[in-house]
Amino acid sequence: MRRLTTDRANESSIYRITTARKSVADDQAVRVRGYVISMTIRIVCFLLAVVTTGVARWLFVAGALIIPYLAVVYANGGREPNEDVPDTLRPAPDRELPSGTERRAS
Repeated sequence: MRRLTTDRANESSIYRITTARKSVADDQAVRVRGYVISMTIRIVCFLLAVVTTGVARWLFVAGALIIPYLAVVYANGGREPNEDVPDTLRPAPDRELPSGTERRAS
């Protein structure tokens, strides 16, 4: 008969700090920072569209129209689920000690 020395149900709730996700506040701060940077680039595109002429003007206008969509999609993306389990958290194969009846070769 085999005895279990650990409870497998409790092992699934153990987390290691190296695999922990960022906090919600940190995640939101990163997304807000990205949104602000995108909107700053949009303002620069508008200003450059006013002072330039020709093809460059239309490229800056296109950038000013496309950037808000991309910025909102990025900012509202939310946290991605982390489904990958690192190798350190995978259950180890069952290992049994040899029985006392086996003899070692000398």
